[in-house]
Amino acid sequence: MQEQLVLVDQQVLPEVFSKVLLAKSFLSKDMARNSTEACRMAGLSRSAFYKYKDSVYFYEDKSSRQVRTYSLWLSDDPGVLAKLLEKLSSYRVNVLTVNQNIPVDRVALVTLSFRIGDSEADLEQLHEELQRIPGVVKAKRI
Repeated sequence: MQEQLVLVDQQVLPEVFSKVLLAKSFLSKDMARNSTEACRMAGLSRSAFYKYKDSVYFYEDKSSRQVRTYSLWLSDDPGVLAKLLEKLSSYRVNVLTVNQNIPVDRVALVTLSFRIGDSEADLEQLHEELQRIPGVVKAKRI
């Protein structure tokens, strides 16, 4: 039988599915040492967890939680990356990856990916503000 995915509001599902998601969350966030502990914390039997764990997962709406990637050239001065991350934090984005190369001629290339809501006005304003941070030589959306 071919796999077929169905999107269903969590509120109409049996409670066991919510508990499986909760247990998986405990494990992925290292709040539980193992599945036994995660099941206990979620109020779920291990048999139910193992029965559904590979079939139940969260769906993230791509249109409202878009991933953006930037290449940024930062001057090799103390605090520049911290200021950049502070600015992103003020926009309540979720930073997914940060990769900083060794500086060459006192400028380091930083590749950064983050998730933000889908408001293009916010993204434009964020882009402008990133470029105005002292020490940001260049900011380019990928």
